[in-house]
Amino acid sequence: QVQLEESGGGLVEAGGSLSLSCAVSGRTFNVYDMGWFRQAPGKERTFVAHISWTGGSIYYADSVRGRFTISRGKEENTAHLQMNSLKPEDTAVYYCAAAGTQYSGKYADSAAYEYWGQGIQVTVSS
Repeated sequence: QVQLEESGGGLVEAGGSLSLSCAVSGRTFNVYDMGWFRQAPGKERTFVAHISWTGGSIYYADSVRGRFTISRGKEENTAHLQMNSLKPEDTAVYYCAAAGTQYSGKYADSAAYEYWGQGIQVTVSS
C-alpha cells in the first residue's frame, strides 16, 4: 500500500509564492511517476504538473507553465511543487498523486494515477 500526504498549503496574496510537498510512505517511491492536480470549488479536478520517476520528463498545464515548478526531493519519498506569481484563479484544493506499475503514460488524466493524497487548500487573495 502507498500513502501520500501533502503539506505547505495556505493563504497568500496575489503575486506571492507557496511551496507544496508530498510525502510518500509505504512501498518504494522511485518506481512511480508523480503528479499534482487541483480542484476549485464547483469545478472538476484538473491536471497541474507531472514528473517521471527518473525526473527526466516533466509536463505542466498551460495555465501554470512558467510559474510552477515540479521536482523530486533529495529524500527519495518526496515530491514538491513550487508555485510562484500566484493568481486568485490558482485557488483550489491541490492533490498529490502517484502512478503505479500499470501507469498508462497519460500524465494529464487523473485516472492514470493509482494513489492520491487527501488534498491541501491553497487560497490566493486578490
